[in-house]
Amino acid sequence: MTAMTTVAGGVRGEPPRRISPRRTLRHSLTLAWRNVAQLRHSPEKLLDSTLTPVVFLLLFLYVFGGAVAGDTHAYLQQLLPGLVAQMAMFATMGLGTALNEDIHKGVFDRFRSLPIARSAPLTGAVIGETVRFCSVMVMLVLCGTLLGFRFDNDPLSVLAAFGLAYVFYLAVCWISVLVGLMAPSPESVQGLSFIFVMPLTFGSSILVPDTSTMPGWLEAWTKVNPVTHLADAVRALTLGGPVGNSVWYTLAWAAGIVAVTFPLAMRMYARRV
Repeated sequence: MTAMTTVAGGVRGEPPRRISPRRTLRHSLTLAWRNVAQLRHSPEKLLDSTLTPVVFLLLFLYVFGGAVAGDTHAYLQQLLPGLVAQMAMFATMGLGTALNEDIHKGVFDRFRSLPIARSAPLTGAVIGETVRFCSVMVMLVLCGTLLGFRFDNDPLSVLAAFGLAYVFYLAVCWISVLVGLMAPSPESVQGLSFIFVMPLTFGSSILVPDTSTMPGWLEAWTKVNPVTHLADAVRALTLGGPVGNSVWYTLAWAAGIVAVTFPLAMRMYARRV
């Protein structure tokens, strides 16, 4: 008699049963809570995320404030909404490093042995980064408020600005996931991440809202840069003024990023672990 061996997907030799979208979401949220629990037990992992926005705000404000806007208070009103867009990019880099560390420690091998959706470990990691995003934005707004920053638009528009930044942040997280899956070691993730983060953030309207003074080639780059559209949309929603098409461009870029990077990340994940 041949013994039948069962595995997570059913009887060996049978195709695994399809996991419903509802169960996939539940698995993803469970693994997202795992990341949140790790932060609760090791809050120092959020130290860089909470200090970085403060450092950037103080540094850029007092180095460029007088030259760009004439005084630091006027520049603060322009700078802080731009930093919301910048930190939505910078805060994603820790995800790739943590993901790569989990792979090297064998954590994802254990995930594959569980009867969970194949995408749950990655989507759970991305959803779990919500805590990091919120901590960054709270520290940025708190520090800016202490320095004299004030929102000039209604609360609903301000919430829409941060909601837009959050949507874009989740989209960029998938780039970080892809880098984390491709990098040979956790130490190399940061360097690879900076290759795409630096041109996108500093080649935009984050620090200088008026890009007409830039060289022609750089101004052309800023016009198609998704971070420029995000920064312009956040400024318009928080300070008032015409929003234009910046919100729609940002949402379109976010959808495009996910459409490209999610299937690539899933394919790399299947090969890597």
